[in-house]
Amino acid sequence: MAPNSPTRLHPWKGKEKATSTSTSLDPEFVDLDPVITYRHILSNNLGVKDPLRVIALCDSDAFYAACEMVRLGVDKEEPLVVLQWDLLIAVNYPARKYGVSRLTKLKEALQKCPGLKVVHVATFKEGDSEPGYWENVDTKTHKVSLDYYRRESVKVASVFKESLPASVEIEKASIDEAFFDYTKTVKEILLQRYPYLAQVPKDVLDGIDTPLPPPPRLKWTDLGVSHAIPLTIPAPKEEGSEKGDGEYNDEKPESPEVIVEKNGEGSGAVEKGNEDPGGLNEDEEYTTTWHDIAMSIAAELMDKARAKVKEIGYTTSAGIARNKFLAKLSASYKKPNSQSILRNRAIPSYLRPLPFQKIRFLGGKLGTAIAKEYDVSTVGDLLAISLEEIQRKFGENSIWVYEVLRGIDRSEVKEKPSVNKSMLAAKNLSKPITNAAEGHHWIRVLAAELALRLNEAREANPNLWPRSLVLHARRGYEAGRSKQAPFPFVRKVSVDIIASAGDRLWRELVGSNTVMHVSTVSLAFTGIEVAEQGQKSIEGFLKPASADFSKKRPRDKERSVSIDLEAEHSGFGKSDITLGISKQNHQSSSNVPSWTCARCGKTFHLPEDLSSLDSDIQQEALSSIQLEHQDFHFAEDLSKESDDHVSSVKPTTKKVGFKSRTTKKSRKETHGLDKYFTKK
Repeated sequence: MAPNSPTRLHPWKGKEKATSTSTSLDPEFVDLDPVITYRHILSNNLGVKDPLRVIALCDSDAFYAACEMVRLGVDKEEPLVVLQWDLLIAVNYPARKYGVSRLTKLKEALQKCPGLKVVHVATFKEGDSEPGYWENVDTKTHKVSLDYYRRESVKVASVFKESLPASVEIEKASIDEAFFDYTKTVKEILLQRYPYLAQVPKDVLDGIDTPLPPPPRLKWTDLGVSHAIPLTIPAPKEEGSEKGDGEYNDEKPESPEVIVEKNGEGSGAVEKGNEDPGGLNEDEEYTTTWHDIAMSIAAELMDKARAKVKEIGYTTSAGIARNKFLAKLSASYKKPNSQSILRNRAIPSYLRPLPFQKIRFLGGKLGTAIAKEYDVSTVGDLLAISLEEIQRKFGENSIWVYEVLRGIDRSEVKEKPSVNKSMLAAKNLSKPITNAAEGHHWIRVLAAELALRLNEAREANPNLWPRSLVLHARRGYEAGRSKQAPFPFVRKVSVDIIASAGDRLWRELVGSNTVMHVSTVSLAFTGIEVAEQGQKSIEGFLKPASADFSKKRPRDKERSVSIDLEAEHSGFGKSDITLGISKQNHQSSSNVPSWTCARCGKTFHLPEDLSSLDSDIQQEALSSIQLEHQDFHFAEDLSKESDDHVSSVKPTTKKVGFKSRTTKKSRKETHGLDKYFTKK
């Protein structure tokens, strides 16, 4: 049967039901050779069911180590590791040739590789506004900073965005990897290269639903940009995962059927006289599909973008497939500095020998339970288990387990907002905090990290403003407690400003006379937003309004400018706390700035003797008044909530001093997959 035979039907039924329809290529895998019609190539709204869907995952090679190599100007062949306290968190590829891995102890690593270059990550210490690289670091006084790696990650992401067409959707998955949806872009290029596909033939019976004519033969060896993952895959190694448990990211042994070996260096080889890197002979019936053509176009675009990234010192490895799950797996097929294509036809042989516990979310407790229940270790072992059996044992939601084992992933590539809604600085303490002075020491260290990150973010968005500052503290394995307060807008956020607000939260949350033993402390900005377009700064709201303006505004529109100050998860409503700066009657006769509470309508004026001072000082003074008044409302709300709670609901949580404990009756019994992902 021809690959694009119209008698084959698209088997996907939707999210609510797993399909059992399969093709003759493999009885356990579906949609390996879907019918592609004119409708498919002319439509851009088919989503995850699009048979021409092309997704890529690009992962920076040994990113933290690469960042340090760029910073220090280290030769690409010099072995280097990145140290965090006494653990190796990154190992470059030259060091791996000596048998050094992230699980290797530093002393052992130096024995294996005497010329090994060791770099400790940058750390903050009290009194410094920026992290530094120190000869002697101590976890009792220093805090690790990853800000340099974040900045380099942003730089890499910017190069990708500038190098790719605007129609490519990009989703940053982590600090060193991102997903790319090329579907719309490759369709545009397909229609440019093969213009006859843009017009539906007039003499066909099915109209726009008519299958496309056969595509031209594609010789992968002519592309010169990628590995094509072969149809016969040997069992992968069990070691060498760079990402850690739960994610399959091993470097796999080279298959004897791998015909083309292309990477960023341009090296290549042809073995055994075969011409197709997918392990097929000229005599076999299989011919190129339009999806293969689409993936080859995406490979060209990705290869050019990766070359641009390499110019700034970073090599990457990319995987191209029909969905996010398969793209992530194929990105690790040949590392480093490589690019792999997983064609639909190669999916079965690629997944069957895969240790299923290396798949994300199938490691940990769930993977252990599945392995124990069915006495299996690979994806191929689990394919014999029916959907009904998996759902009977692990609940209805385990349909995603059934599907992911068969290479089905319905998740979309979604671009994340450019502005992070929160910033967190946290410290797990080897020696618990036992007195107030130690607490204030760590508040200043955490404040330095937050100040640096917010001010760097403001270089791109000057009007960034965090609504709240949140302090969280925890003792041992007990449930932690948090305290938050609105954070005032200031032109230049300094360590002193954040530390002062953090110290206040510390006194309110922990106190000075309590037996502390705090083992984890964090400080965070939440509710980060950008001021509305056209506003130069928030400070403009504090300036006196003109007389002409005030005459034109009725009193019922005084609070036309309001900015929510409270965090997203506070006890206030969406607009309970606002910066209600009125443009009328909110200034005293001497034009001293004022602030009106949107909740109670009370107006507060600065003393007239401050009218001649700098606007920044006026603003800080007004912010202090504002915070104090909002604390009053906060305490008032807590009192009301407490009274309402006692009168209507029997409490299940009792707070004693610093710790919180929950009665047994309040614990909800978990079912299905939930119990494998719920923390005890």
